Amino acid sequence: MKYNVISTFSGAMGLDNGLEMGGLNIRLCVEFEHAMAETIRANRPNLPLIEDDIRNYSGADLRKKAGLTKKEEVFLMCGGPPCQAFSTAGKRKGFDDARGNVFLKYIDLIGEVRPKYFLIENVRGLLSASYRAPQCDTEKKFGYPPATPREEKGTALLYALRKIHELGYSATFTLYDAANYGVPQRRERVVILGSRDGFEIPLIPPTHSENGEPLKPWVTFREAVAGLTECHAAKLPEKRLKYFRMLKAGQYWKDLPEDMQKEAMGNSYGLAGGKTGFYRRLAWDLPSPTLVTCPTMPATDLAHPEEDRPLSIEEYARIQMFPDNWHFAGKLADIYKQIGNAVPTGLGCAAAKHLLWFDALPDSEKKHLQIIDPHATYSRYRNTNHEYFKALEEKMGDAVQPEFNF
Repeated sequence: MKYNVISTFSGAMGLDNGLEMGGLNIRLCVEFEHAMAETIRANRPNLPLIEDDIRNYSGADLRKKAGLTKKEEVFLMCGGPPCQAFSTAGKRKGFDDARGNVFLKYIDLIGEVRPKYFLIENVRGLLSASYRAPQCDTEKKFGYPPATPREEKGTALLYALRKIHELGYSATFTLYDAANYGVPQRRERVVILGSRDGFEIPLIPPTHSENGEPLKPWVTFREAVAGLTECHAAKLPEKRLKYFRMLKAGQYWKDLPEDMQKEAMGNSYGLAGGKTGFYRRLAWDLPSPTLVTCPTMPATDLAHPEEDRPLSIEEYARIQMFPDNWHFAGKLADIYKQIGNAVPTGLGCAAAKHLLWFDALPDSEKKHLQIIDPHATYSRYRNTNHEYFKALEEKMGDAVQPEFNF
């Protein structure tokens, strides 16, 4: 059987590489950004590719471009709709943001393509995003009215889930830390899995853990970059290198001499929070922190444990588990962005193997599966799975029905 996959928001194919490693067959990629589309072409010249806004296409268009006959089934439709509308680093306008509406278009396409399974990947902020950004002070500090139902935390995802359920699909999800799936990186992302037959898919079981008992231990930065010889990296300004040279592997700004800390941090010194990303050198024997689109941004520094430079694009690619022969198109900044935005290949591989396991089960067994393992550590957070959102759904009632006039 051909386990055909239509990949949307494909990026540099990090997720797709993992799905193929796990036994699936990518039949089409859809990617809007030119540099990423060029990366796909460079590595998979014969793979059908749509370089355009997905909102311009129907499900029939996607099937046709993928070269699928009417009898051929789409096993999986996957994608990570643009996350800026839900990112904690952005303004979080939710579905009022045009990028948020791309998320809803993706759900519509699931209904048109009718894949056997779907996968949605997104940032942690999706769990707490509201359908519409609050237009008032929810803490009532200034006497404003309370938030409306569409402004409550979690209503963006709740609205999306109801649309998915109306299509007849199940939807199970949680926040996954990629390090728990063999990725040499602490990267937390929401992954939603759905099944056309309505059976709930269990959460993906972790294969690794921090302590390694009884699972395998986390993969470290040292293991990830072993044997690398090439190094193409951005440069740190000399005024910042002065402080990096005082730090050892695994240290950050608080490990500077006390009289140098305020000087190094400047106006950021008085900011709230731990500021753990400032002047950060990676530790050799831990997974990498979450990769970002630029390793030299002061608040999210990703510097080599010993060398006076940020991580190279080769180290970035190893951390995201791209093959060493994977070619990235564009300038250095474009390449950092492509790799930093990718879904780790190892997480995609775990998802593919899990779906194939589930697909092979008889329906009689699917009805009685344990969906959430209470002893498993999926991430460092609680209340991030679909069961928690069922309680929110009861609280909200009809306020976020798909037909509700927002």
